[in-house]
Amino acid sequence: MAREDIALMAHLMRRAGFGATRDEVEARARQGYEATVEDLLHPENHEAVDRFDLIRFQPWTWRPGTIQGMGAAEWLYFMINTQRPLEEKMALFWHQVFATGVSKVDHYDEVNDMVILFREKGMGNYPELLAELAKSPAMIYWLDNCENHADAVNENWGRELLELFSMGVGNYTETDVRECSRAFTGWTFTPKLPRGPLGRFDWFFEYRDEDHDDTDKTFLGRTGRFNGEDIIDIICQETATIRFLARHLYNFFVADEAQVPAWSVTPPKDPAAIDILTRALRDSNYDIRAALRVLFNSDFFKNARYSHLKSPAEVVAGTLRLVGGNEFPGPGIGEMARQPGYMGQDLLNPPSVEGWHTGTEWINSGSLMRRINFTASMVGDTNLPGVQDIIRRLRAKGTLSTEQFVDACLDLMGPLEVPAQIRQELVEHASPGGSLRWATNKDEESSTARVSELLQLIVSLRNYQYA
Repeated sequence: MAREDIALMAHLMRRAGFGATRDEVEARARQGYEATVEDLLHPENHEAVDRFDLIRFQPWTWRPGTIQGMGAAEWLYFMINTQRPLEEKMALFWHQVFATGVSKVDHYDEVNDMVILFREKGMGNYPELLAELAKSPAMIYWLDNCENHADAVNENWGRELLELFSMGVGNYTETDVRECSRAFTGWTFTPKLPRGPLGRFDWFFEYRDEDHDDTDKTFLGRTGRFNGEDIIDIICQETATIRFLARHLYNFFVADEAQVPAWSVTPPKDPAAIDILTRALRDSNYDIRAALRVLFNSDFFKNARYSHLKSPAEVVAGTLRLVGGNEFPGPGIGEMARQPGYMGQDLLNPPSVEGWHTGTEWINSGSLMRRINFTASMVGDTNLPGVQDIIRRLRAKGTLSTEQFVDACLDLMGPLEVPAQIRQELVEHASPGGSLRWATNKDEESSTARVSELLQLIVSLRNYQYA
């Protein structure tokens, strides 16, 4: 099998999922690239993760309360074990776009319900998703639409809908913000009840006609007795909305861009790619699946390897999928779910409605140390099945020179493309041990330890931190 086919498939699985084991990459490469894209775009063809397996062995995940970081355990379990990787990756995409945090909502179940919404509708029709989002109790509370009344307008939801969720700064006026907000008066949820013994009671969307401003509104040049659904219809008729969504897709799946608030003054890195994605969204009437099909099959995607710095969630989920051993929801899943937060991405709890700052802003001295310590501890554990598989593959190659040893490990961990100087430093580090041998028990023990050490060095490289 051609190494380029393996490299391209590994790239696709890093971006459209959370990476894959070498066995899976090779199997998908035999299936073919375009066929794999279609398979990823149709998650319904694969069995979903059984949430009740998790609840059976970790019942606290049913009502995680507000313990910092623990509420994301269910989602991490899904990321690690899903046979529908793109479905879960799209949930992460929309969680970044429609950032909503438990720090204010104080109700993990409701934010988790948003993730479920993203799974169900994340590859469907964008206007439909936006309309469902506007009815999410977590979003209503997060952006104060429960305080938006016919006789006392609250502009928080209306502003963020335009600024961060659909059009972007510069494509609307302050008057549009107020008129948009008036259209969503009366959109609230059932009364907030006190905590139950295992967390908060569920919330449900409620439309209160008596609290809705049913008078004329003028929004983006149109006038009428608009309700929230009308506003979303008008927003989605705007070219600015299509381009804004296209840029979000490019930024998440292709290459790191400037931060979202800067988009009004910072042109895209690849205007031609944005044009292609904009056209795909327009021609399909906002069908996200159709746009993703165009994106993954494009040359600009295939050539964008290692141009996206992995988010902490991608680092943690990707590494855990690589090393394996987390299929059973045993003890420790809660602590594992805290790891992205230690690296700067507390899942289900973004720092603001703007979401996380991505790209190189993921990295500082503390978060980088956390990344390296976590990934090194995982790949350094030779008892884990994924690490054992790497050792098995190296053993099958027989005696390897130092250079062959380094190249084989880089290949099995990616394939990773590293500069010649980095490769040489790895070779020099491995050279004192001589060739990698497996003939005797002593050779086996020594070589296993050397593989563990080299893998730990590899995950500490800049190259492993990029997708």
